[in-house]
Amino acid sequence: MKAHSPSKHESILVADIGGTNARFGVWHENTLHFEQVLKCASYAGPAAAADRYLHDLRAAHSIPVPRVAAFAVAAPLLSDRVALTNNGWDFSAAETRATLGLERLMFLNDFTALALAVPELKADERYQVGGGAALAYGAIGVIGPGTGLGVSGLLWNGGQCLALQGEGGHATLPPVDEREMAVLSRIHRLYSHVSAERILSGDGLELLHRTLAQLDGVPPGEPTAEQITRQACDGSDQRCRDTVNMFCGWLGTVAGNLALTLNARGGVYIGGGIVPRLGDFFATSPFRSRFEAKGRYTTFLASVPVYVITANYPALNGCLQAFTHASPRLEAQ
Repeated sequence: MKAHSPSKHESILVADIGGTNARFGVWHENTLHFEQVLKCASYAGPAAAADRYLHDLRAAHSIPVPRVAAFAVAAPLLSDRVALTNNGWDFSAAETRATLGLERLMFLNDFTALALAVPELKADERYQVGGGAALAYGAIGVIGPGTGLGVSGLLWNGGQCLALQGEGGHATLPPVDEREMAVLSRIHRLYSHVSAERILSGDGLELLHRTLAQLDGVPPGEPTAEQITRQACDGSDQRCRDTVNMFCGWLGTVAGNLALTLNARGGVYIGGGIVPRLGDFFATSPFRSRFEAKGRYTTFLASVPVYVITANYPALNGCLQAFTHASPRLEAQ
């Protein structure tokens, strides 16, 4: 089957599908229309969620029904069978395309899509946390804790960008002091492998809060990740502040590792659902000092800018860019 590429005036269905939410939109005449967020748990898979969205789109807009689509998914893309890492969706790419009646459907890793969106960000869709000026056409690191921990990067070749598909969120989490070692030792009683995502995620925030309470011999309570971040930011709970500070410090270490691995002189961009909600707390957290704390390469990392992405639905823009930029993808046959 020859892949159908969208023309300038066609509409394109795009989706950013994570462990908790599926975000949909339609690009038409270079404008994103009818953004909608659906809960993944309410649907059997992406075809059912997309069908619900398209039904609502037809009822609300006169935009042409899309014939092509790009879905960003929080999963490794190894074959026609796609299994999301942090929810129960397990589906066939080809069957999803056929069910929705699409002429073309491509799947991208969700952070590959986010990386493709980075060059399209406007000045007011990001803010900088330390570092100097980004090197034009320097490699870019992309990382973000949410339901899971996404990691990607963007490389340049002759002015053309290539977004990477990675699973860096599942790399082993490195401790740097005795407190973190104590946390890891306790969590190792539950999991044989403690990945970065095990802590740097929504569930990870809750696990970190419980673990710190256990180490201190106090009742842990059961605050949600949202409650932990809110009480940390408003200063109403010291344990929540300690939890989020450790979370940010650990994120700094992992993001610094990414910057060194990619030689990310174009900067490191942080997305996901957690950090953008922290606001000023993040800027004054241990993140930046831990990002730079790399011994002989501290001076190098001190020059690397870090940006927090504040744009709404940036991966939906990345899905659009995937039609014209090189990136790893899975084409549904």
